[in-house]
Amino acid sequence: MTTPILEMRDIEKHFGSVVALAGVSISIHAGEVHCLLGDNGAGKSTFIKTMAGVHRLTRGEMLLNGQPVHFTSPRQALDAGIATVYQDLAMIPLMSVTRNFFMGREPVKGIWPFRFMDMGFCDRVTREEMQRIGIDVRDPGQAVGTLSGGERQCVAISRAVYFGAKVLILDEPTSALGVRQTSMVLKYIDMVRKRGLGVVFITHNVRHALAVGDRFTVLNRGRTLGTAARGQITADELQNLMAGGKELADLSAELGGTV
Repeated sequence: MTTPILEMRDIEKHFGSVVALAGVSISIHAGEVHCLLGDNGAGKSTFIKTMAGVHRLTRGEMLLNGQPVHFTSPRQALDAGIATVYQDLAMIPLMSVTRNFFMGREPVKGIWPFRFMDMGFCDRVTREEMQRIGIDVRDPGQAVGTLSGGERQCVAISRAVYFGAKVLILDEPTSALGVRQTSMVLKYIDMVRKRGLGVVFITHNVRHALAVGDRFTVLNRGRTLGTAARGQITADELQNLMAGGKELADLSAELGGTV
């Protein structure tokens, strides 16, 4: 296979005496969705924060396009093309769609000290980028809080793609969405994959992972249980790895086979 865009080798992360990650490895290739699954407390959030430069590695190696990198801040990771869309989206509900889209990267025009945000350009780009993914924002000046949950997720993802992300980390993007909104987000993830980006899709929902995933890695208590490609593992097998097949079997026996 070609060199991965991003590769994490034997990653460990300790918080004092607490071992949050104990040798986790994963590789992300261009044009694929790599799903990272695990139950609550499996280490998913800590792991993606090491990718995004929030946490420094205790041990292990991180490679970007085959070259070792050491991020000391999220800004360094973002500048290198690793963008993260967290569950809370980092959006201000009462601020316009345009201002949220360009937050922190506002293009300006004019001569100092009379420089100001180029709202005409920003509104046009926001409308075009949203239309590209099938969302008609008639008024980019409307508050982003007036959009549906799925539309806000798409705004956040579109923003990252527009500003040059090569690896897109999505932290539980469908966890609080309804069926229709989830379908919108999953379709957009597929569009992003086809544009050649590497996508890390963090979820605990096996159905959502199987809908768009190319490869699947399961974490449990800070360790990798294994990685499988599409077609090599079933939904039931993934679920058992996540939740622990033995624990479910024991609980089913205890409750009289009702689980």
